[in-house]
Amino acid sequence: MNEELLGALDALEKEKGIKKEVVIDAIQAALVSAYKRNYNQAQNVDVEFDQNSGNIHVYAVKKVVEEVADSRLEISLKDALEKNRAYEIDDEFKVEVTPSNFGRISAQTAKQVIMQRLREAERSQIFNEYTQYEHEIIQGTVLRRDNKFIYVDLGDIEAVMSKQDQIPNEEYQTHDRIKVFVSKVENTTKGPQVYVSRTNPELVKRLFEQEIPEVYDGTVEIVSIAREAGDRSKVAVRSTNPNVDPVGTCVGPKGQRVQAIVNELNGENMDIVKWEEDPSDYIANALNPAQVIAVQFDEAQRECMVVVPDYQLSLAIGKRGQNARLAAKLTGFKIDIKPESEVEFVDDEGSDVDTDAPDESTDTTPDEAPESTEAQPTDSEE
Repeated sequence: MNEELLGALDALEKEKGIKKEVVIDAIQAALVSAYKRNYNQAQNVDVEFDQNSGNIHVYAVKKVVEEVADSRLEISLKDALEKNRAYEIDDEFKVEVTPSNFGRISAQTAKQVIMQRLREAERSQIFNEYTQYEHEIIQGTVLRRDNKFIYVDLGDIEAVMSKQDQIPNEEYQTHDRIKVFVSKVENTTKGPQVYVSRTNPELVKRLFEQEIPEVYDGTVEIVSIAREAGDRSKVAVRSTNPNVDPVGTCVGPKGQRVQAIVNELNGENMDIVKWEEDPSDYIANALNPAQVIAVQFDEAQRECMVVVPDYQLSLAIGKRGQNARLAAKLTGFKIDIKPESEVEFVDDEGSDVDTDAPDESTDTTPDEAPESTEAQPTDSEE
């Protein structure tokens, strides 16, 4: 048993990186509990493990006193001095009390401790490994699904993908290989737990970094992302190099670069717009493909009114208000879209001229009806 135990300790240190001293300390603590439990001993005990031979010894630890009140916990100074003349009052005196059959108990206890430490080390290793992948893309294989989650095999661990992290209408079949965004890694009592997502806007950003070298090296920066997963995303980009067109770089020759991202997201439409320092220009770009005549701001409320040609009102709002809603999320402004015929214009001398056209715009949000002209921004993803 001694040789096997020493061999197991050496293997743990080499293969799993668990220090031998750490395991020995744990074994000694476990053996103290095992001794008290199996032999119903109340006195203080100490277990010593010989790292060279593997032998284990149990000692009763007693306090040196003048007069003994409890022989299990104390020893008289007279008796202690008979063993060693160096003892003084309040010193600790150790008496070996190793039972004859303690070898079997110590072997079982050591095995349990080693297995526990091995599990802890493996969990710690997996946790540390996947913590490095947090907020990154990783490829996995669909294993199975239940009412709450889809389980994705990442190699060393099964990740879970909740319903809100699954793209609507996207089918996940067993053995499908998919790219997922690692949104969170937790170290639970049952071991590491990895949560992945296909709907997180950061997934789009990481896909751009994978497909477009200029985004990866920082030549082109992604400023903001607004996404309705499975349907449409708007991505605002800018260039740190005046000679590089950020939109054209992301689109690529004949749209090949952005098409690779669209294919990975199973046909999700991708609008790439140029970020502008001027908010009015930025909002106009965000409402693309609609043309914008003018933008009027209320900076204090982060609101603006956008004027578009009458025939492009529906285009600016988008199907079910999606274009306006995504533009508001992308820019961080509450956007109220009005047709040109409903807006008061300013003449050359600065006086207002009312067109007397009836105002048919509403204050509903784009989620309520396609006829709505106002979009409320949500938290912008950067």
